[in-house]
Amino acid sequence: MNFKQKSTDILKTIFPSEWNEFFLFIFFLTIYGILGSFIALNYRIIFDNRIPWDAYFSFDNRAIIMTGGGFERHPLSNYFFDGIRNFAFWISNGKMDSTFRLVLALCSNFAVSLSLVQIFKYLKNIIKLPLKISLLIIAFFALFSTNILLSFTPETYTYTLFLLVLFNYFSALKLRKDEKISGVAMVLSTVFLGGLTITNAVKVYIPVLFEKKLFWNWKKILNAKLRVIISILIFALLYLNRLNFNYHLIFQKTETQYEKFSNPKITPLWDMISSWFFGGNILFSNFAIRDYHSLKGFKYKALFMDVYSSWIPYVFVVIVLILILWSYGKNFKNKLVQILMISFLVDVIIHCVLKFGLHTSYIYGGHFVFVYPLLLGWLFFAYKNSPKVQSILYAITCVLVVYLGINNFIRMEEFFDFLNAYYK
Repeated sequence: MNFKQKSTDILKTIFPSEWNEFFLFIFFLTIYGILGSFIALNYRIIFDNRIPWDAYFSFDNRAIIMTGGGFERHPLSNYFFDGIRNFAFWISNGKMDSTFRLVLALCSNFAVSLSLVQIFKYLKNIIKLPLKISLLIIAFFALFSTNILLSFTPETYTYTLFLLVLFNYFSALKLRKDEKISGVAMVLSTVFLGGLTITNAVKVYIPVLFEKKLFWNWKKILNAKLRVIISILIFALLYLNRLNFNYHLIFQKTETQYEKFSNPKITPLWDMISSWFFGGNILFSNFAIRDYHSLKGFKYKALFMDVYSSWIPYVFVVIVLILILWSYGKNFKNKLVQILMISFLVDVIIHCVLKFGLHTSYIYGGHFVFVYPLLLGWLFFAYKNSPKVQSILYAITCVLVVYLGINNFIRMEEFFDFLNAYYK
């Protein structure tokens, strides 16, 4: 395959390549764009140089935009966000005004819209679902609280969502053809995913375990180990180079961060897991307003998610989890499903077992929330020869979509009440 053909294939993989993909991309770019543009032009919540962190839902917009975030969790994100920030400054003529915020919001919109296209590609090309079912699942995913928030939020999660969905689609294409993931692809994926959030680097190596007859041939095992080692070494060198090879900083800061973000809260553990980790990334809960101030004494209001106050959201979360577990059990022998579930379990262990950031785990959805629509798609696939079961699944999903849409629309109205009160 020549370079031109390979480049064309890469572009077709990343961007919309068929009319229905273009339609979805433009549709979501428009819908999310209207939301993000309105917020950026009329409110200062997306970026206010006086507010260091936590203006809404614990997102660290300013820190991420200005520095790429803490090096211990986001090793190479400063390079990425330097480019985003400089681009926004170029458009706004160096001013941190509404135009600056608009560019940041539109970049986020572009990434989330492409993520939805990647999900659609996976449903259509990997699972090979009918268009009707694929569109329903996409509508369901598009209404997730994570996607709504990230569509206008300049954060690492925004771009991690896109990169993770793209990597899962790319690796699925490779494994379906019984091809291995090349060393170059692994290096790039490790650098970009691990660079934005270090814990996501491990997800790059999960598909390698499922390459055809990997454990039957010592040469294949050696080749796989070599690809992994090279990607880790390159990533480590880039990481250490940023720190001038002072690796002691990594351990010191990581320990501090773990102690800070893993302390138990007053909220019961089961409620944090259900309301914030499993539910909060899909279905908005109640909101709580707190008083904050910067180190320079600037006082501001911050918005956080509370736990669910009604039994209905809990039922919604339980139904979604049942569908996911049902899909996993029904497709247990499917290596692509195993890859998705193992990737998901990485975040379950980090947040639910180790309790890292569990009290604000509703912001971490970009790391795993894409697993829900894909596993739901595999559940429909498992019953492709059972029209009755598919019809039941379709009806259940329709009910979930309607409730999700109504709930999240009402909660976004509350979010705008908060903006009108404090961020004009």
